[in-house]
Amino acid sequence: MTLKIRIDDSGAPYEQVRAQISELARSGALPVGYKLPTVRGLAEELGLAANTVAKAYRALETDGVIETRGRNGTFVAAAGDAAEREAVTAAQAYAERVRRLGLSEDAALSAARDAVRATYA
Repeated sequence: MTLKIRIDDSGAPYEQVRAQISELARSGALPVGYKLPTVRGLAEELGLAANTVAKAYRALETDGVIETRGRNGTFVAAAGDAAEREAVTAAQAYAERVRRLGLSEDAALSAARDAVRATYA
């Protein structure tokens, strides 16, 4: 696993770690069950503080991308299903909210598309 952290980048180092591991897991470059380096090991490899990597790992675990198995280590989880379930739940909540606000279906879809484009840009 090769990560590149850019200190001069506008993104916080923990967010860069989180985003890169997430993308590697979702693309299949890190397969389900792949054992990740320890927090300290990855921190040393990247020249970051252990707390920075720990924060990224906590966020990834919350997102369902990785799972910690106690002393056995941290592994890439079968995140697709959990992530998709969470996305469906969020989409349902959004649809219910915009309907209560009185937006048309076209306006709701347009707002969602704009939000997704802005987030992924």
